[in-house]
Amino acid sequence: MTVQYFTPEGMLQPTPYHHVAVGTGTRHVHVSGQIARRADGTPVAPGDLAGQVAQALRNTLVGLAGAGASFTDVLRLTFYVTRWSPDRIGDFMAGVEAVAEEIGLRLPLPPASLIGVDYLFEPDVLVEVEATAILD
Repeated sequence: MTVQYFTPEGMLQPTPYHHVAVGTGTRHVHVSGQIARRADGTPVAPGDLAGQVAQALRNTLVGLAGAGASFTDVLRLTFYVTRWSPDRIGDFMAGVEAVAEEIGLRLPLPPASLIGVDYLFEPDVLVEVEATAILD
């Protein structure tokens, strides 16, 4: 196994992600911020946080696969969400859960950060996902 996920005793529980990932390998893969757009630029799920999370994760998988990786190789995920507030966690997690099996993303998530931002590069973009993976 290239990546081992765990949460040591004494760290905050429960969370929808593991606190620690240990990667053993020599090749690092970094997927830049992915958003809810098709390859031709068509927006997916305008105004729908859950739908945009799901599509951004699908696009992240395309980037990982292009480098010969998958979500099982991911050490860390970073999510940027516009106009974030804690009451949006249900919609956010609904997007993750809706696509997890389809893309091979195990739950709980790898170590992850969710960062609230005022806006991303276009007004209709609600979420952006970055991934770091390691391969043997």
